[in-house]
Amino acid sequence: MAHAPHTPARRNARRDIAVALLGSALLTVAGATVPATAAETPQSPTPVPTLVYAASVGADAADVYYPESGGHLPVVLLQQGANVDKSHYEGYARTVAAFGFVVVVPNHLRSVFGVPGLWASADQSLTTVAWSKAENTRADSPLAGRLDPASFALLGHSFGGAAGLATVQGQCEPPFCFGLPPGAVNPAELKAAAFFGTNNVPPGGGPVAPVNNTMPVALIQGSADGIAAPSAAQTTYEAMKGAPKALVTVDEVNHYGITDVQNPPGAAPDPSPQTTDQVDGIRTSARWSALFLKAALGDPLARSYVRYWGDIADPAVVVQQVY
Repeated sequence: MAHAPHTPARRNARRDIAVALLGSALLTVAGATVPATAAETPQSPTPVPTLVYAASVGADAADVYYPESGGHLPVVLLQQGANVDKSHYEGYARTVAAFGFVVVVPNHLRSVFGVPGLWASADQSLTTVAWSKAENTRADSPLAGRLDPASFALLGHSFGGAAGLATVQGQCEPPFCFGLPPGAVNPAELKAAAFFGTNNVPPGGGPVAPVNNTMPVALIQGSADGIAAPSAAQTTYEAMKGAPKALVTVDEVNHYGITDVQNPPGAAPDPSPQTTDQVDGIRTSARWSALFLKAALGDPLARSYVRYWGDIADPAVVVQQVY
């Protein structure tokens, strides 16, 4: 079913009650009860307590973010943008974790066509699923017995999102993957994905290949993105053959709307300025990413938010979707 954005009048009529409902859900979704006035910082733009520890996921150094309490937690792999260090995703990862996820953010160092750097790859899901199964049984792990390794999802930024698009299609093709047979990169545990600043339009334009996604996929797109154009996200959304699918456009956010700082060191700078507050952009993008994943994993409140009233509650987004 196609779902068009609601009119501004309907947004204004129901926004207050919708926001109140979402706020209540956020404070309980991770199994935590905290005051609504809890301190917030740019590194943790959510009142729900989250923790982090360092881990090795395969050969990669990784940061693992998780809610302070709760169990049966799905695992999410966040694949970084090209040469964006994992540390720059702290606010986004903490916010997603607050919705009841374990978010794994590796630094995936490899060479692409002879150029070394932080380049995500389509086969990282295999390594992360294996890590989650081992971590759930490791006696001294902070997450021992709290993980749900059978419920795995993907997040990705820019190049990392493009690698994720390859994963959800079971593709292993350069530059996103080398040396594995078709279908080998797509683990059975992978249930959904949400990608920010991501498209499959070839550099310089040209025909766009169909996206044969075998699971729910959302594209979260900044309207001010000067690297991954909103028109390219629209084209990619239309090329998706599977459903559910969604395109969530976040107003006045650019290519680095989910990183803690604009134009992180080492990454290609976005020439298009972001006019919304960085923390606000992180909150909005992370909320839609997390709730889309929760909806795909069967959470009824998240499904209601994503499908029926979330865009009414949130004046910062325009949502297109098909179920």
